[in-house]
Order: sequence, then structure tokens, then C-alpha cells
Amino acid sequence: MAEETANEKTYYAGRPSVCRHCGALIGANEVSCLQCGAPTPIAFQVARESRTKRFFRAVLSRPAPFTVVFLTVNVFFSILMYLSGGSENYSVLASYGAKINALVDRGEWWRFVTPIFLHAGPIHLFLNMYGLLLLGPYVEKLYGSAKFVVFWIVSGIAGVIASYLTVRPDLASGWLGSFLFKATDNPSVGASGALFGLIGVLFVFGIKYRRELPEEFKRSFGIGLLPVILVNFAIGYAGRGFIDNAAHVGGFLAGIALALFTDYLRPESRARTSFLWRAAQILSLALVIFSFYKIATHFSAPPPTIENAANRFLSGRGGVEAYIEAINKGEQAFLIAFSNGDARAAEEGLRALDYAPHLDDEADGLRNELKALLLRARALAQTSQTENRSPAIGKQREDLLLAFESWRERFRLWVELDGHKYGIRITADGTRPR
Repeated sequence: MAEETANEKTYYAGRPSVCRHCGALIGANEVSCLQCGAPTPIAFQVARESRTKRFFRAVLSRPAPFTVVFLTVNVFFSILMYLSGGSENYSVLASYGAKINALVDRGEWWRFVTPIFLHAGPIHLFLNMYGLLLLGPYVEKLYGSAKFVVFWIVSGIAGVIASYLTVRPDLASGWLGSFLFKATDNPSVGASGALFGLIGVLFVFGIKYRRELPEEFKRSFGIGLLPVILVNFAIGYAGRGFIDNAAHVGGFLAGIALALFTDYLRPESRARTSFLWRAAQILSLALVIFSFYKIATHFSAPPPTIENAANRFLSGRGGVEAYIEAINKGEQAFLIAFSNGDARAAEEGLRALDYAPHLDDEADGLRNELKALLLRARALAQTSQTENRSPAIGKQREDLLLAFESWRERFRLWVELDGHKYGIRITADGTRPR
């Protein structure tokens, strides 16, 4: 027997009731008292059900085109990355626009935008796109496409910025430090910051408009989202070290902030978009397009072809191989810059070393030392182009060459002692294959 409540009075569906105004007996399905005309509890139920249906019909019948657009773009880039050698490969992630602090610090600010549309592996892609399919249509239909686009992109950028700011080896300890901060500058990609932004929007929506929402919306959003939020942060804590929790927190807080100052499109409202929101939508999309244009101009991964994907899969190249390639390129660039005075070669070597993945602290130290030597070689090359060779420059070149040979010996020692852990060895021609 279904129990219903209306105007703080309880009645049982299918049973007669008593009029609360005149005390007359009312039939089970009557909507008003036959004696005094007062509305019965079932009248309130019918009115409430009609209002709920009108709300759902008006809101959920709206289109959600940009949810599909964003999902398609994410899948598209995952396919391109796979064809370039794999979306879990370090050099491919770096080339397509992953957030890497060292590259951002070199001026590649567009890496605050591009990671929102990139994913590391099919499972990562599936989970985030499933979340987008669940949450995206609600936010886009409740707020309109223009606001949804701004929510997604701004929350995603906020998540990437939070990830950038929390690469702090000195703070990555303890239960809170290990949750928020990262000890290494590994590539960070994914739409989860933007997804947490949508969760933040729906959380505020359910609380901010709780007085005018049907019961079903009140249960689904607002306080009803707390279990989902807590479970996701608990999963992030359990997976700290490979889940970028700072991006989740940054996106969530950005979504909350945006929703606090934004009205939703009420059922009776026409889906008209103000000039400011339309302009913000266009600017957001233009920022994404321009950011990927910058990635294209700096692109250094193999082109997306089936042959490259097959070769990468068969060779099993990954982080170790990318590190080896970067060190080899850095050494070659040093020798060219030092011998020929080619500052441009030094730039290419520095960029290759910036793309080198983290293996361990000693490997990182050796890479950074080689970068410092390359910077000195570049400075000498630039000086040689504007000044005649002087005794001072000759002494600098001599010191630099000695420092480079010292670095080579230390690198060789590291390979002999620790290279077996990564399958690295020194060969006669100086390369270090896996």
C-alpha cells in the first residue's frame, strides 16, 4: 500500500478519507469534498505530479549538442595518439599537449588547456567519457550550451592549474600531502578536472534552487551528491600516486564558484543566451583551438599512422626508451653546439631533455646536469657569433668540455650500476638501447 504525504497530512492511496474542513467522508479518488468543495490530499498529489512532469519535460527535452562534441573530440585525440605510438607513451603524451611543469615553465602555457581533451589509455578514456555522458546532458540542459562549454573548459583549466601548482616534492608526504601533492613532474592528462567541475555545478544547483525543484531533482543533486563526491575522493586517496587528486579538487572548486553566480534556465524560460555568455563560449572554444594549434607547431611525435602504431606496439617502447632518446639527443646537441657554434642545435637538445620521463632521482639529476651543460654550450655559441675568440672564451670552452666528459663518466657509471633495472646498456657506438 503506497503512502503519500500532502500538506503535512498522511493518507493512503485507494482508501476513503475525511475532509479536514467539514469532516465529511470523501471517496478514494475524489479530488474535492462533495460537501464543502475543499481540495483533497489526492488533489495535491496530482498537482505535484503534474508539476514534476512539466519540469522534466521542459528541461530534459532540451538538446545537449556540446556533450556529444566534447566526447567526440576526446575520442578523436585518443585515436590520433594511439596511431602516433600509444596514448600511454611518454613522448606521445608530451607531444600532444600533456601538462608537464618543465615544459610549461619554458613558456608552453597552452598545456593548461590541451590536457582536458587527452587521456592515457582506453580505460582512462572510457571512465571519463562515461562520466561525461552521465553528467554532461544534465548540466547542458539545465544551464544551456553556452554556459556548459564555459563550465567544462574553465573547470578543466582550473584542474590543470591546480595540478601544476602541486608538483611539490617537499610537501608530498603524510596523508594529506600525498593526496594533494606530487613528488615528480609526470605528464598529467584527462577530463576528470572538468568532470569534477560539473559535479560541483550540480551540487550547488541542488542546494541553491532546492525550494523550486521537484523531489526527484532534490534527491539526485545538491546534498544527494555527497556520497558520490566522498566516494570519488576516497578512490582518489586510494589511488594517490597515479590519480591527480589536485586536478579533481581544483575542478570541483571551480565548478562550485561558477554555479554560485550563474542562474539556470528555468522550465518556463526560453533557451535564449545572453551576449556575454555567448561571447564567453566563443572565447573558450577559440582558446582550445589556438592551444592545439600551438601543439601542432611544436609537434615532435611520429605522425598518426597505422604503421607507427604497429611499430610502437611491437617494439614496446615506453618511458625508458624515451629517456634514452632524450639523453642521446642531448649529447648530440651538445657536441654540435660546442664544435660548430650552433645555438639552434642546443635549443633542440634542451627541448628533447624537457620531454624525458622520470626514471629515478639519479637519472633526473643526470638529465638536469646535461641540460645545464647544454645551456652553457648555447651561451658560448651565441657569444662566439658576436665576438672574436678570446682567451677567456677559450678557457670557458676548455672547462665546459672537461665538465661534459665528467658527466659522461658519471652517466656511464649509473648505467653500469643501475641500468640493468631498466634494460639499458652502453654500446660501442654510444647508444643505449633497451
